[in-house]
Amino acid sequence: MDSSGPATSRDFVREIIDEHAESNRFEGRVRTRFPPEPNGYLHIGHAKAVCLNFGIAEDYGGRCNLRFDDTNPTKEESKYVEGIIDDVRWLGFDWGDKALFASDYFDQMYTYALQLVRAGKAYVDDLTMDEIREYRGTLTTPGKNSPHRDRSAEENLDLFDRMKAGEFDDGARVLRAKIDMANPNILMRDPVMYRILKASHHRTGDSWCIYPLYDWAHGLGDSIEGVTHSVCSLEFEVHRPLYDWFLDALDIFHPQQIEFARLNISYTVLSKRRLLELVQGKHVDDWDDPRMPTLTGLRRRGFSARSIRNFCKRIGVAKFNSIIALELLEHCVRDDLNKTSPRFMGVLRPLRVVIENYPEGKTEELEAVNNPEDPDAGTRKVPFSKVLYIERDDFMEDPPRKFYRLSPGREVRLRYAYFITCKEVVKDDSGEVIEVVCTYDPATRGGDSPDGRKVKSTLHWVSAEHAFDAEVRLYDKLFTVENPDGQKDVDFKDFLNPNSLEILPACKVEPAARALQPFDRIQFERQGYFCVDPNTTDAKTIFNRTVSLRDTWAKIQKKQQSKK
Repeated sequence: MDSSGPATSRDFVREIIDEHAESNRFEGRVRTRFPPEPNGYLHIGHAKAVCLNFGIAEDYGGRCNLRFDDTNPTKEESKYVEGIIDDVRWLGFDWGDKALFASDYFDQMYTYALQLVRAGKAYVDDLTMDEIREYRGTLTTPGKNSPHRDRSAEENLDLFDRMKAGEFDDGARVLRAKIDMANPNILMRDPVMYRILKASHHRTGDSWCIYPLYDWAHGLGDSIEGVTHSVCSLEFEVHRPLYDWFLDALDIFHPQQIEFARLNISYTVLSKRRLLELVQGKHVDDWDDPRMPTLTGLRRRGFSARSIRNFCKRIGVAKFNSIIALELLEHCVRDDLNKTSPRFMGVLRPLRVVIENYPEGKTEELEAVNNPEDPDAGTRKVPFSKVLYIERDDFMEDPPRKFYRLSPGREVRLRYAYFITCKEVVKDDSGEVIEVVCTYDPATRGGDSPDGRKVKSTLHWVSAEHAFDAEVRLYDKLFTVENPDGQKDVDFKDFLNPNSLEILPACKVEPAARALQPFDRIQFERQGYFCVDPNTTDAKTIFNRTVSLRDTWAKIQKKQQSKK
């Protein structure tokens, strides 16, 4: 696994942990956690948090917990739990014996709530949620106290017990912390700790009809687990004083919260709420649609776990939000797949080629390199026969200047095979070219000419007799603007790219690729990197294009360096 140790990666989070180690703040312990809510699938932004938290634990010989903050039964499902577990494992991380859940601590959290009620630091409120928001005030005006704020501890204990027993309707009462309705931080203005919610929980069933709010449960979970460093994204910075207040009021173990900038990528949205809109609105097929930035979608598209870890390592950890270029992620994917993906030949838009001087019925087995970047990858046999398919874009009847591929009278090289020369063009009634008639030079077997003559183009091809049919799906950016969620007064869905998916149903692929299994990643020579879709069947093979061969990020870097 590619992880940066303390000696090589000196981001500000690790510097803080180093300071704690020097002062012996946590007796030398380092325990982190990754705490997703099971109300959706993980996306590439979560991958950054996963790599950071598990990476820190690995660097310092500590442990990272996988804990689900499952406090809202109306939005959480077991399928999301299972999906998140699969995604974190796929990324290459391990959390020990079992995953943890906030619901494991419901009894303890309830006991802590009773402690605050007895101490006069929490009270049962009869205001509705709309009234609570109205009483809370604004950023410029203080809030006002609830008329129920000064109930006695005895009355609050009785009401809270009756809330737990299911005596009241949903929304009839809540439990709130008694802090300060004039605090400049609105989150400190008597926040709600529990609400009545008569909904079945994916783990606890109907055992509870009151559920803790996230801000009450999150910090308590960290404390109960003995987490030393609660590494959160920047939006939780404003929540830190509230977490501190709860822990101090209870006088229990106090982790150190550290905030870092969340990941934002151009031409992408990384909000579970936004992604859910795309799924529910049928703008994508599902959470695992290869256009989605979810880990399950990226995996289906062909992204490797190593490339995502390398991407997270490369972008580092910052204190300020910024947008990372999508091209950098694609560069990391290409860099990894180039070294690991076997090569095959696939023709996406086939054009029939007949070699008129090649013997009828003859088939040759030509040797092809599996991966030039891997000396141990070996070679394979590719069948060659009289009728072939080449890429339609590799032929032009009336080519412009600097078009070096096949055209009437021109000689080109077929990859691993022979030189061929176009002699004739066959068209249908509409005038469209449907076949190209060529001759071949038998002396150029293997792709080299014994007389030293040169050609300017090498084409990929497949034998028509031996190739199999496949469907290829070409994916592009899901949005047409760099920051689709940052446009004022415009729905982000207005920027959806209508050309984000192109399906090519009649592609031709060399026979060796029949042995590929779902999720296998390959390179179609000259076309890009592809992944076998998990919905592939014996009757229909589907390839998803991961990325093209063109490395836009390398060009961006070169252009930036030239300006220096």
